Amino acid sequence: MHKHDGMKARRLSLRSHTVLAILLSTTIVTAQTRIVPPPNSYSPAQDVELGRQAAAQVRQELPIFHDDAVTSYVEGLGRRLVNAIPPELQHPEFRYTFEVVNVREINAFALPGGPMFINRGMIEAAKTEGEVSGVMAHELSHVVLRHGTAQAGKQTAAGIGQIAGAILGSIVGGTWGQVISQGTQFGIGTYFLKFSREYEKQADLQGAQIMARAGYDPRDMANMFKTIEKQGGSGGPQWLSDHPNPGNRYEYINQEAQALRVLNPIRDSRAFDQAKAHLKQLPAAPTTEAATKNRTGTRPTSGGETRTPTGRVQPPSSSYRTYNEANLFRVSVPSNWQEIQDSNTVTFAPEGAYGTANGQSVFTHGMEFGMARNESHDLQTATDELIQSLSQGNPSLRQQSGYDRVSFAGRRGLRAVLQNRNDATGQNETIEVFTTQLRNGNLLYAIGVAPSNEFSSYRGVFDRVVGSLQVTD
Repeated sequence: MHKHDGMKARRLSLRSHTVLAILLSTTIVTAQTRIVPPPNSYSPAQDVELGRQAAAQVRQELPIFHDDAVTSYVEGLGRRLVNAIPPELQHPEFRYTFEVVNVREINAFALPGGPMFINRGMIEAAKTEGEVSGVMAHELSHVVLRHGTAQAGKQTAAGIGQIAGAILGSIVGGTWGQVISQGTQFGIGTYFLKFSREYEKQADLQGAQIMARAGYDPRDMANMFKTIEKQGGSGGPQWLSDHPNPGNRYEYINQEAQALRVLNPIRDSRAFDQAKAHLKQLPAAPTTEAATKNRTGTRPTSGGETRTPTGRVQPPSSSYRTYNEANLFRVSVPSNWQEIQDSNTVTFAPEGAYGTANGQSVFTHGMEFGMARNESHDLQTATDELIQSLSQGNPSLRQQSGYDRVSFAGRRGLRAVLQNRNDATGQNETIEVFTTQLRNGNLLYAIGVAPSNEFSSYRGVFDRVVGSLQVTD
C-alpha cells in the first residue's frame, strides 16, 4: 500500500512538472509583443505594383552587385526569413527578391510588395550572420506590416504612379533618393514617407520575432544597430536618417529577445564566412555618390541629348559573369558586357554598343531578354507575333529562313535568324531569336544581335549564353 501511494505521488509530481513546463512554454510564446499592422487604404496588390515600379528604377540607378557567390548567399538568407513570417502576416501576392548593391555605405531598404536591396557595405560591416539577418528581418517587417503604403495613405491622395516615386525616394533616402527622384516623372515630395518612430519600433519587434522563428538570436539585431550607430562618416547616419531610433532600441530589442524561443538555432556560419572572405578578395566598393555619378553620366540628359551607339566595341571576353535577374532567371554573359534594364527587358551589351536613335533604344552587339504576353497561342504563333512586333521598329527586318527546333531554358524552343539594317550605324546586322513558353503560357525570348560581318564570331557566344539560361518559373 505504501509502495502504491509512493508511485502515485511520483506520478502526481511528474504530472505537476509537466503542467509547469507547458505553462512556462506558453508563457514564452505569449509573452512576445503583439504587433498589429496599421490601417491601410491600399490593397496588397497595389503594394506589389508600387514595389515593382520602384525596384525597376533602383536597378537603373544603382550598381547592382552581380556576383553569384554573394547574391546566392543573400538570397538563401532572405528565403529563410520569408519562411519564418507568421501566418497572419503572409501575403501570397508579394514577390520577395533580395539584391546586393555594390556600394560601401552601411545601408539597406525594402520596397512594398517584397523587393529588398542590401548594400555590400552592410555585409562587410557585420560580425555574424545573425547581424545581417537582423537588418534584413527589420526591412522585411516593414514589408509584411505594409508600412510604406500605410504611411502613403496618411499623407496624400496621389495616384499609384506618383506614390511609387515618392516611396522610392523616401525609403532609399539621402544620395540615392536625390539621384532617383531627379530621374523620375513623379512629382510629390519624398519627405512624406519617412518611416515614423512608431513604425520603426514595430519593425524592430516584428523583426526580432521573425529572426527567432528563423533560428537567429534577436540580440544580433540589437548588436548590428549599435554597430551602425558607432559607424562614422556616411554609413551610419544615412541608415539612421531613414530608420530613426525610437529610443532605447538596444534595450527593448534585448527585452523582446528574452521572451522569444529561438527555433532550430543556426550554428553553422561557414557560408557567411565564405561570403565575407570572397568580398575581401574583390576591389573595394565605391561610395554611393561615385557609383551614381558614373551611372547617370552615361544616360540621356534632361535636355534631350542622346548617346548614339558607335558600333565600335571590344570582342566578347572569354570570361563570363553570372547575373540573377530578380529571381526570374539566371544567365551568364561575357564579363565585359554591361547590363541595361528597363521596365520590360534586360540587355547585355559591350561599351559602345548601346544607345538611342530616333527616340528608340538600340544596340549593335549583345543580347536582350524579355517576356511577352501570350494569349493562349502555341509557341510558333507567339513567336510570329514577336517578330512582327520587332518589325514595327525595324522596317528592313526580314526573316532569313524558317524555325529550327532547339532546347531553350531547358524546354522546347524555337530559333530563327533574321536580317536587318541598323538605323543608328547604317550597317547590315544578323539577329538570332530564341523563344520558349513559360509555365503560365507567356513567351520568354532572347535576341542576339551582331553586325553581319561579325556574326560568325558571335554565334558561338550567343549559343553559350542561351545554354547557360536557367528560369525559375
